[in-house]
This record gives sequence, C-alpha cells and structure tokens, in this order.
Amino acid sequence: MSGHQGHDHSHAAVTEGNIKKLTIALILTSTFLVVEVIAGLITQSLALLSDAAHMFTDAAALAIALAAIQIAKRPADNKRTFGYQRFEILAALFNACMLFFVAMYILYEAYQRFTQPPEINSLGMLIVASLGLVVNLISMKMLMSSASESLNIKGAYLEVLSDALGSVGVIVGAIVIYYTNWYWVDTIIAVAIGFWVLPRTWILLKQSINILLEGVPEEIDIEKLRNDLLALDGVESIHQLKVWAITSKNIHLTVHLFAPHADRNQLHRAATEMLAHQHEIREMTIQIEDDAEMNCEHTHQHDAKSDTDHSHQH
Repeated sequence: MSGHQGHDHSHAAVTEGNIKKLTIALILTSTFLVVEVIAGLITQSLALLSDAAHMFTDAAALAIALAAIQIAKRPADNKRTFGYQRFEILAALFNACMLFFVAMYILYEAYQRFTQPPEINSLGMLIVASLGLVVNLISMKMLMSSASESLNIKGAYLEVLSDALGSVGVIVGAIVIYYTNWYWVDTIIAVAIGFWVLPRTWILLKQSINILLEGVPEEIDIEKLRNDLLALDGVESIHQLKVWAITSKNIHLTVHLFAPHADRNQLHRAATEMLAHQHEIREMTIQIEDDAEMNCEHTHQHDAKSDTDHSHQH
C-alpha cells in the first residue's frame, strides 16, 4: 500500500514539473511566433514563414500538451475506469497530424516559388532566425528530461527540436543569400525543413496509433517476456498473455499461468517481481491455474461452442 502512495506522490511531482516546463516554453514560443510571422512577411522569406508555421505548431503542441496533462489528472469514475490518462495519446496524435499538414503546405508553397523567387531581406531574416534559435534551445533544454517519460511531452519536444533545426537552416540560408543574392536558396531551405520533419512526424504518429490500437508497447520484447514467464518455477505453460499501454509509460499485462504443482502465493510473488524489475510492468493481473481449472475452462468453451452450434441448427 505504501509503495503505491510513494509512486503517486512522485508521479504528481513529475506532472507538476512538466506543467511548469510546458507553461514557460509556451509563453516563450507564443511571444516569438508573433515576431517571426511579422518578420517573415516583411522580409518575404518563405524559410522564415516556414519556421513561423512550425513555431505555430510548437505553440499549439505545447498548449495541447498542457491541456492533456490537466485532463489526464481527472480521477477515474464508473464510466471511465482508467480515468482520462489516454487523452495524452490523443493529443500526441493530433500534434503529429498537424505537423504533417504544415510540412506538406510548406512543400507546396516552395513548389510555387521555384519559378519566381521573390527578393528577400536577408539581414532581417538572419536576425529573426537567430532569436528564434535561442528561444527553441531554451524550450528544448526544459523539455528534454521529460521527453522520455511521456509521449505527449515527446511530441512537444520533437516539434521544438524540428523548429530549432529549421532556425539553423534559415540562418545558413540568410548568410548565403546575403553574400550571393541567390534567393532560391530560401526555397531550398524551406523544402529541407519540410523533408526533415516528415519522418519524425511519422514515428510519433505510429507510436500514438499503436497505443490507441492496444498494440504491444515498443519497449516490450514480447518473446523475452513470454520466455521469462515460462522460466518461473512450476510454470508449465502460459496463455491469454496480453500486454498493452494506457499511456506511453502506463503498461498493463494480463496472463494465465498453468502451474498445477506450484505454490500459488510464491509463484505470484516471483512473477510480480520479475515483471516489475525486468520489464518495468507494474500494473498486472496474473491468474494461476491447475488441471481442474484448465478442464473447467475447456468444458466451458466446449459448452459455449455446443450452444452456438445448437442455435445455428435451429
């Protein structure tokens, strides 16, 4: 009992820490977003506007991540026994979709500009992109430690990271344009930003969909897990093994262990400790069965099948 309470307190502390980090990053990003949009329009730089578009998705991602944390804190009730934890994954999925559409828009806009690149104020472009990079680096530093703990925070971190690299690209483009007047470089940089973002967006999208489909979490080696359960003293076979995640770090497991000669309490304790220490799974339902239970289950399945066949005949 005391172990669960300690976990709850530490989880609450982590959550509050994440809220503070996200809030500061959101304020910084939103403030600079306005500056970058105005500067992009004045300088005629598509790369700067591309960076501003990503900055907008950063701000939206951070705002959604904050909302997701607040909603996920709501307690479970009779209709939602897991509470609202999975709202985090819906937020990550939305962020991935939004980032994908922004990248596609930038690529389309770049295609339009290839034929007639406009004249660009490279000095203004350089100053604004440099300030944008500073803002992104501050936000990245704050979010980095929490990115591995939450898919929601990871989505926000990936957006800020992609925007930071976008800022670097804009800076390089501004310097090249300043010395060469090759205005088409601006369009190339915008395209590069779009292509860099797409694969990372796909990874986030895939992870979010896997959790929503109750897939086995990527960090779980299901074959090793199965072999470790079979290696427990007294276990002869296993069935009904299911592993899924409610959120990125809240992994659940159910399994039936056929162990007719084992000490049930001792086996249950050994299985619980093995799953927690070797596989980081702490939410589990383990059913230990003997011959009588297996026969009862098979009889029940047979009776259910007979009833079904009988109803079909009628």
